[in-house]
Amino acid sequence: MATDREQLEQDIRELCQRGDTGRAVERALQGYGIEIMRLISSVMHNPEQANDVFSLFCENLLKGLPGFRWESSFRTWAYRLARNACYQLLHAPAARETPVTASLIPEQPEPGRSDTQPWQRTSVKERFRALRDSLQPEERMILMFRVDQRLSWTEVARVMWDQDEPPTSAALNRKATSLRQQFQRIKAHLRSMAIGQGLIEQDRLGG
Repeated sequence: MATDREQLEQDIRELCQRGDTGRAVERALQGYGIEIMRLISSVMHNPEQANDVFSLFCENLLKGLPGFRWESSFRTWAYRLARNACYQLLHAPAARETPVTASLIPEQPEPGRSDTQPWQRTSVKERFRALRDSLQPEERMILMFRVDQRLSWTEVARVMWDQDEPPTSAALNRKATSLRQQFQRIKAHLRSMAIGQGLIEQDRLGG
């Protein structure tokens, strides 16, 4: 019996095969929109920029879906589109019009803001989150793809692939190895910061 995610992937693919790109996009946003928006928000922080990036993601999804070759899962490819949309706005911060209606943007509760420094809040979980949010966007993406979304290293490598041509198997393996090494450095950096803030006394950041 197919899992919900397998069924979702199958639905999207069948709609694409019938040439119904519009409904395929609608089904994709219904199934993956919230987690894509969560990723974007974790990278951009600013809600207006996050909405703008999600709008750009939707544009690129609509344009790119007919040419998607299904060499990976749709979910992995969609994460790559979201990652690229984040980078596009980060590297070109000028304001742009939002062509996608607000109704397509998934709603999620906004965390409360406070003038208190993040690491001074009482919740240890919040303090760890603040340390994680202080990382560079690419570092936060790697953590979210690997830890939160539980992508395999091959899937993470596909998402983080930064060239236009598709990767060879050997190139993908090299990228995955490089990302694993970067992941270990990120964890070591987080541990160092956590010790500096008095959150841990020994290594509690698992592998």
